[in-house]
Amino acid sequence: MTANELDILASDQERLDAEERLRTAVESGRLPVDRLAERLDEVHAARTRGELETACRGLPAAGPRDALVVDRPPTSRPFVAGVFGGFERTGPWVVPPRMTLCSLWGGGRLDLTEARFADHDTEIRAVALWGGTRIDVPDDIDVEVRGFGLFGVFDKRAARRTGRPGRPRVVIKGLALFGAVVTRSREAGGQRG
Repeated sequence: MTANELDILASDQERLDAEERLRTAVESGRLPVDRLAERLDEVHAARTRGELETACRGLPAAGPRDALVVDRPPTSRPFVAGVFGGFERTGPWVVPPRMTLCSLWGGGRLDLTEARFADHDTEIRAVALWGGTRIDVPDDIDVEVRGFGLFGVFDKRAARRTGRPGRPRVVIKGLALFGAVVTRSREAGGQRG
């Protein structure tokens, strides 16, 4: 930022972005948790963009995948079905804390690689009856798969723990009856893993 930009009065959204930047720094271990309150007080007292930058000193600007858990409402319904047809959720969207996917003589695709989460713990129930569901999960979240395949497949290859504190955890469970629920790991930029 130039000197003139630092003197511009800060907006409410810029303060919220600075708060999120501080919380992300605590989650990633860059900022000790005992320093968070002090820095948040600086953000709330800041009048200009320069004062906001001072409150966030020593921290990198937020990257595209830094804030995986957001304080925004979900942008998808909690129940999605593909009956004699299909469904698809891709791109940037906010995942609800509980979601049910139903593929009945149809198919569907759920792509979480650009998604954000409304909660740290997300439960996805996938039911495939004579149909199929594909779930793409990014490599920077914890994934647990507990499904069961009866004359079908409930793929568990994408299950893993990142070992990073504060990362979202997605639990995928359900049933594949004469169908398939396939989970695939992909890089957070959208490339297949």
